[in-house]
Amino acid sequence: MGNAIETKKVQVQEIAEKFQAASSVVVVDYRGLTVAQVTELRKQLRESGVEFKVYKNTLTRRAAEIAGVDGINEFLTGPNAVAFSNEDVVAPAKIINEFAKKNEALEIKAGIIEGNVSSADDVKALAELPSREGLLSMLLSVLQAPVRNFALATKAVAEQKEEQGA
Repeated sequence: MGNAIETKKVQVQEIAEKFQAASSVVVVDYRGLTVAQVTELRKQLRESGVEFKVYKNTLTRRAAEIAGVDGINEFLTGPNAVAFSNEDVVAPAKIINEFAKKNEALEIKAGIIEGNVSSADDVKALAELPSREGLLSMLLSVLQAPVRNFALATKAVAEQKEEQGA
């Protein structure tokens, strides 16, 4: 009996550490997915460095309380799987959202984004954002626009002076 309790305590501590280390967490209801579909989802998540696990809700709730994100507990009903990402905040939301569009049985329940509990709608909104590289390229083009316009204006003035001088 004591051994089972110790095992559960260790599991709760591991889950709590994952909650604390993760930059984003997504909780999903996977009922209705086939084994092949779950395997495909796990593969896609693993390729992006996202850990996808199924834990008992009671253990997950205790771990969430330890980690200080117990607002997620109201969503921990029924069979759940949890995706943890330590690096890319957007990756789990984007992959799971795309997978859910193709497989209606997968339902996003909630998430934790940089320590804040978020609704399913917030997670979906995060998934719709462009990637980090896309946002950086948008920023770069915005920063380049004034320089480009200045260069064009300078060239036009120089050509105009040249025509007047000629």
